[in-house]
Amino acid sequence: MDRPFVEENAKERERLRSLVGRLTDKELILPMKDGWTIAAALAHLAFWDQRSLILMQKWKTDGVAPSPIDMDVTNDSLLPLWLALEPRVAANLAVSSADAIDREIEESPPEFIAAIETLGERFRLYRSDHRKQHLDHIEELLKNKTIRT
Repeated sequence: MDRPFVEENAKERERLRSLVGRLTDKELILPMKDGWTIAAALAHLAFWDQRSLILMQKWKTDGVAPSPIDMDVTNDSLLPLWLALEPRVAANLAVSSADAIDREIEESPPEFIAAIETLGERFRLYRSDHRKQHLDHIEELLKNKTIRT
């Protein structure tokens, strides 16, 4: 079975790991749009990867089924919690959550992957797409900011 998502996920996971390793504590608290910080964006990535992991584990017992969620309401509801996390903890959670979901996807049998693909939701297997979107924003912010140490 062709699994291009495995390579894409690994690429963005390593990009995430590298970025988290380079970020200073001052950079983690840099403001982004709409009251977010870099650390909050990383906590956001951790949450969505963790949700995907738990959903896959549930599907392995109960069968693959749609799992709708209002993403805007979820993100808006969780932002205060993400901002309350210690920034380095949020950053490390992003990496460990990416590791966990990517491993789950990589180790899943072909018939399980095929069942997920029938949902027609690319993001279920291509966790890389979400990571790339946020990593691009963070790197653009860092490129355009001067950090005072």
